[in-house]
Amino acid sequence: MLRSLFILLSKAKWAQDLIMKWSFSWKFASRFIAGITIDEVIQVARTLNQKGLNVTIDHLGENTINLEDTIGATNEIIELLNAINENAVLANVSIKLTQLGLSIDKQVCKNNLDRILEKAQDTNNFIRVDMEDSTLTQQTLELVTEAHSSHPHLGTVLQSYLYRSQQDVSNLLSECIPIRMVKGAYKESSNVAFPRKKDVDANFDKLTEMCLEKVNECRNKIVLTDNRFPPSIAVASHDEERINHVIKVAENKNISKELFEFQMLYGIRRDLQDYYSEKGFSVRVYVPYGTHWYPYFMRRLAERPANVWFFVSNFFKN
Repeated sequence: MLRSLFILLSKAKWAQDLIMKWSFSWKFASRFIAGITIDEVIQVARTLNQKGLNVTIDHLGENTINLEDTIGATNEIIELLNAINENAVLANVSIKLTQLGLSIDKQVCKNNLDRILEKAQDTNNFIRVDMEDSTLTQQTLELVTEAHSSHPHLGTVLQSYLYRSQQDVSNLLSECIPIRMVKGAYKESSNVAFPRKKDVDANFDKLTEMCLEKVNECRNKIVLTDNRFPPSIAVASHDEERINHVIKVAENKNISKELFEFQMLYGIRRDLQDYYSEKGFSVRVYVPYGTHWYPYFMRRLAERPANVWFFVSNFFKN
């Protein structure tokens, strides 16, 4: 119930206007968000690199409502790619297509995506297209698949709570398009998504196994010039059962550690990030930054009741 409430609040402008005015909100949100500016997020990325952790950076923002905003978001991501290159940090970039105009005009989005991919190629970097809610899945995968034929330094995300994801995994693997596997963080109907956690978990394991089956076949088709570039499968979870399942499958199939990586969110389970990195696994931290932090913050509250109660208790102390 609390999860559903906070996911709904993530889309409510009245709630955003209220909560973003509360000074404590940013103080708590900054646990999960690396700052507002490119300089701030580059410093965080550098610190994580020094600990042996790779990074993917997300300039927060989604569902832009006018063309000017899509151009501004695109220019910011291009500046971010330049900053990563100039500062030699081991980081790539994650983007959302609604930030580039997908909800306004598909061609506008494609043009902005092409600009970003050209800059990524110029700066020897990788772009990951994040997945949004299920109404956008098909359009997102169509744009990614089309763009990947010209820009192989491109990957995307699939969500194990969607029924369709098994077919989507097969389609992406046939093109060796890098996949980040997540459970899913949006409120979805039982018509399109598994309603029970145990089914989401079981599908997560099934889909990651499918990906591991193909890593050797795809290894020569994936760009891997340095640690900015991920392998063909990135397992994004803080669930130790899911992580250990992947490790067991990889060991049974003699799959090298360099052919998969774990991804975790900035500010969450730092102990796990350090633990698996020290065990010799590649760990990449998803590091968001920017002024449009409210929807992301609400989804982080939705994921863990402990976050909610900490936030609410401090409201009454404020």
